[in-house]
Amino acid sequence: METLTREHLLEALSGVMEPDLGKDIITLNLVELLEMEEKEGGWSLRLRVKSSSPAMHARQRMREAVEFALEKLGTRLGTAITAEVEVVPLPEEERTLDTRKVLPGVQHVIAIASGKGGVGKSTVTANLAVELARRGHRVGLVDADIHGPSMPTMFDVVREKPEPVDKDGKPLIGPVEAHGVKLLSIGFFADPDQAIVWRGPMASKALGQLFTDGDWGELDYMLVDLPPGTGDVHLSLVQLVPLSGVVVVSTPQDIALADARKGVSMFQLESINVPVLGLVENMAYFSPPDLPDRKYHLFGRDGVKRYAEASDTPFLGELPLVQAIREAGDAGRPAALQDGTEAARAIAAVADRMLEELAKPRPAAPAEGES
Repeated sequence: METLTREHLLEALSGVMEPDLGKDIITLNLVELLEMEEKEGGWSLRLRVKSSSPAMHARQRMREAVEFALEKLGTRLGTAITAEVEVVPLPEEERTLDTRKVLPGVQHVIAIASGKGGVGKSTVTANLAVELARRGHRVGLVDADIHGPSMPTMFDVVREKPEPVDKDGKPLIGPVEAHGVKLLSIGFFADPDQAIVWRGPMASKALGQLFTDGDWGELDYMLVDLPPGTGDVHLSLVQLVPLSGVVVVSTPQDIALADARKGVSMFQLESINVPVLGLVENMAYFSPPDLPDRKYHLFGRDGVKRYAEASDTPFLGELPLVQAIREAGDAGRPAALQDGTEAARAIAAVADRMLEELAKPRPAAPAEGES
């Protein structure tokens, strides 16, 4: 039986990879040995390991990998090793963009979601992306609505095709650029009239390639237009991409709000744990062109706002139901480009609130065993 040393531990744990950062946990200095004590029949260890992902499922996988490596080490040395492994989220100040494996040059990735289809989620995404670009930010947009990609139409680039790019010997996809926004969509790789009928794994793989094979470069913000509902694509995104937060879009009526609640609760699950930056109430009211001061609440009034207050979720604002937004989307010139209009002012206000929420410090996820 060989005596256990710190060198043995370093060697054993150097085989445990941090999946988001692409290096082992010893090289990244993510392991802290809190206690190492020889006892009758073996060794007792207590370690703290940092994980780049705050999600509970990611920390659980890290803990299991560390425990497995220590078990193999004990077998090799002919001694019993019992270990208490605490996995905690990597503090924000220790994260570095250049060590992230996926989207290394992107500062913030924000998903735009909805529980229900038809509430204008894609329209909101396109307009927020354009509004951020108009302010001078470097912006990317991934159309992750695999089965109903609409961004090529909304940016008037249906006939455009992403160009292949060679980056340090690796073939990548060059995003299409429009209105100051870099854009990739599955719609670029399929006939506009062709139905995309893919099972979950195939859709998730295609989504992953938009992130990992895109030549995104340095971006301040990347917006991700998710499909409606809660399914494979959403889970794949959370596992692949380091999300800064999610914005949930709904219309005021109860049937849409019921699905929006499910979307919010999904991102708040311990196994997912993505900050909900806030709720947007779309199609909140209608003002006739000849009576611009009158507001008709066709789908109910303040439904999203009341839900936000009741659930202690930030309310980012309301967008009107106006013909100009629909026409602008169909024409490929998002309404955020129309200076001075009611729609442009409302979009700018939502963008302001979203950035305010994004800038707020957020508590780290609780470690295992904490409440």
